[in-house]
Amino acid sequence: MNIKVIVLLIGFSVFGYSQKKDKPKTVNIKPKTEFVADLIAKMTIEEKIGQLNLPTSGDITTGQANSSDVAKNIEEGKVGGLFNIKSVKKIKEVQKIAVEKSRLKIPLLFGMDVIHGYETTFPIPLGLSSTWDMDLIERSAQIAAQEASADGINWTFSPMVDVSRDPRWGRVSEGSGEDPFLGGKIAEAMVKGYQQEDLSKNNTILSCVKHFALYGASEAGRDYNTVDMSRIRMYNDYFPPYKAAVDAGVGSVMAAFNEVDGIPATGNKWLMTDVLRNQWGFKGFVVTDYTGINEMVDHGMGDLQAVSALAMNAGIEMDMVGEGFLKTLKKSLAEKKVSIEQIDNAVRLILNAKYDLGLFHDPYKYCDENRAKTEVFTKSNRAEARTIATQSLVLLKNKNQLLPLRKSGTIAVIGPLADAKENMAGTWSVATNMQKSISLIAGIREVAGSSAKVLYAKGSNLVYDAAFEERATMFGKTLNRDSRTAAELLEEAVKIANQSDIIVAALGESAELSGESSSRTNLEIPQAQKDLLEALLKTGKPVVLVLFTGRPLVLVQENENVPAILNTWFAGSEAGSAIADVLFGNVNPSGKLTATFPRSVGQVPIYYNQKNTGRPLLNKEGKFEKFRSNYIDERNEPLYHFGYGLSYTNFKYTNLKISNNKVNFDEKIKVSVEVENTGNFNGKEVVQLYIRDLVGSVTRPIKELKGFQKIFIKKGEKTTVTFDIGVEDLKFYNSNLQFVAEPGLFEIFVGTDSNTENKVEFELVK
Repeated sequence: MNIKVIVLLIGFSVFGYSQKKDKPKTVNIKPKTEFVADLIAKMTIEEKIGQLNLPTSGDITTGQANSSDVAKNIEEGKVGGLFNIKSVKKIKEVQKIAVEKSRLKIPLLFGMDVIHGYETTFPIPLGLSSTWDMDLIERSAQIAAQEASADGINWTFSPMVDVSRDPRWGRVSEGSGEDPFLGGKIAEAMVKGYQQEDLSKNNTILSCVKHFALYGASEAGRDYNTVDMSRIRMYNDYFPPYKAAVDAGVGSVMAAFNEVDGIPATGNKWLMTDVLRNQWGFKGFVVTDYTGINEMVDHGMGDLQAVSALAMNAGIEMDMVGEGFLKTLKKSLAEKKVSIEQIDNAVRLILNAKYDLGLFHDPYKYCDENRAKTEVFTKSNRAEARTIATQSLVLLKNKNQLLPLRKSGTIAVIGPLADAKENMAGTWSVATNMQKSISLIAGIREVAGSSAKVLYAKGSNLVYDAAFEERATMFGKTLNRDSRTAAELLEEAVKIANQSDIIVAALGESAELSGESSSRTNLEIPQAQKDLLEALLKTGKPVVLVLFTGRPLVLVQENENVPAILNTWFAGSEAGSAIADVLFGNVNPSGKLTATFPRSVGQVPIYYNQKNTGRPLLNKEGKFEKFRSNYIDERNEPLYHFGYGLSYTNFKYTNLKISNNKVNFDEKIKVSVEVENTGNFNGKEVVQLYIRDLVGSVTRPIKELKGFQKIFIKKGEKTTVTFDIGVEDLKFYNSNLQFVAEPGLFEIFVGTDSNTENKVEFELVK
């Protein structure tokens, strides 16, 4: 054995692993605090700054790892992690550079946008939230972590928990809707699913909550735009889901692009240090969004050196892609614009994460090719994805019980989204295999079986404008634009419709018509599809609208004219089968909206937990009243309320009771209600509890979600649902940003959605 090999093996043993056929032995190393401190003491300033650098994988491909520019930086200790690299083989090649060629052999983090599944893709997050089932949501994240970790990934940039009340913003599709309470529960479930409270296991991955903070409130719904709001609103309406993720132990946080109080979040010390660390006790590390540091230059915060120092002083630990830290921190340190203590602390937090993931024990723990072959896109994972997808679909209308469909006769499936498997996974599905996704037409044919005849016509393109369609079908999610004229497509569709007993119209958005950088000013179904729908309705055949969307849409005309509407979001790799399961009644729909659907884009932002004005509208018929807070040309109320969603059966709420109508701060109230399934199908119902604080030191919302339970009730049966309400459920942030409950009168509402008026009253006393 030559001297070079002996030195290499000694270097491995210092950090707890040794090389043997590319599979280091797992051995005991020092406790984390001591180990990380010892390692930092050995690092040069260049190596420390290198740990704070997170480039994209760039030109690294299999067989080229050693010759890429990124690889050179890794060898020189100038990279702390990589993202957008997929597969065990590629990741193993790159990790070998870090642990065999760099001086200190520090392993890399490997991140990816595993947003709603890996290769097995689940509904988009807005769809997942519509299940109102925390166990299913946690399970979806657990499966995503299992598959991603099997393929070499150990860090995901998820969950996105930005509260959004403006559907013009395309990234509403990536979040959990408009409510902070529900958003907090989902944030907790997602973090638990990814991390499972034990990052040392090889089937868990580090979670990253994003985007901290307020990104979902960008002005005019335009992506990356300015955010400006009061701090009392931040704490009451927008911060809770981020805090819930921190309380759940999330390992990392991503800074938002927008400004907060006039300072970009990436350079905002109040946000990153005072709130996140000092108030909430966050112990992990903060990473920027893509080039977030560099973009502060355009915000007007200074040159690259200035904004990089601003980010470091604010509490940012890792720089994604921009290399502002890599290029300027050493100079800023020499000029005393940042301190070595700040740099060391950032390095410590990143090394802590690598230690917790077990990478110092075994840098190749995520590089098991057998796992990659047997645990990704498995039959069982796909089956669970199909089940979860069925729970996310929201039945918006079902006149005369047109649904469920019969598995007989002739069914026409018409529309540009009918045979569009590439779009079923929706936006931010970077690891999915689009070719293996199930289209709606394929799912209907599978579930209907041989007893029904299924015909198909495209009917129209997504939009009339070819350039617009190209922007809306990026990243390989083509709709294979048809070169025929609109008249020819329409003629074929009407001919097919006239041969059928019922029409399933597959219309709405394409996968990339919502998502990042997909803001819209028009929230209606594109005109080409509206014209198709009108023609189908004129045939006189019953029409079921299967709506694909990543955001709330304006559906006034559709709601007035179409007898049945099933909102399917983008339901994932098993979408077609799951939608067909619901259409044919194999599964009774139970999804509920987590974002309000407006009647007009002019109502936006719109949300259920609004506050009263001093001149609220007095009538409930939507009639205009002069000198009241209303529109002269539109009703105030939305088309579909938060929490709304129909079933094939009916649920009746009776006997709402509370255990005591006067309670003190140490007591809890037991709320009970009887729910009866009065229809002809077994079904699931989301029982929702809302509270109104009638008098406060600051104005309070007209209702706030404070509890929910998803229950199953057989037809003809009745069950009693109970909730325990305590003082913590009554607290809010007052004008001094103190989290308090105030004595006084409260109303409790329990029902099927936020529009329920089924209520009882109690008093909180000291």
